[in-house]
Amino acid sequence: MASANIVTLSQDNFEKEINQSNVPVLVDFWAEWCGPCKMIAPALDELADEFAGKAKIAKLNVDDNQELAMNYRVSSIPMFLVFKGGQVVGQHLGASGGKPKLKSLIEGAL
Repeated sequence: MASANIVTLSQDNFEKEINQSNVPVLVDFWAEWCGPCKMIAPALDELADEFAGKAKIAKLNVDDNQELAMNYRVSSIPMFLVFKGGQVVGQHLGASGGKPKLKSLIEGAL
């Protein structure tokens, strides 16, 4: 079950959710067909609940938002970027490291 605290990003709401956020945002660049993306999804749900109010967890489907994926040079997925004040302050490629790695990325931006 997906967390209600996860924000779904698109071209329409990306700027508002990222650039105007007063908390850090971890963005998961993913696709429906990506096995590792599905593997890491439960960890993202847990992190969204753990960091509610302190940081945001967001997902951006690269198939539906190719221009945004290209803007951030996402060529492999899952790709995780942490934004703070609209700027990328952290990144991680792949599902390796799991929840502890993603948690440390978020904590580094707090």
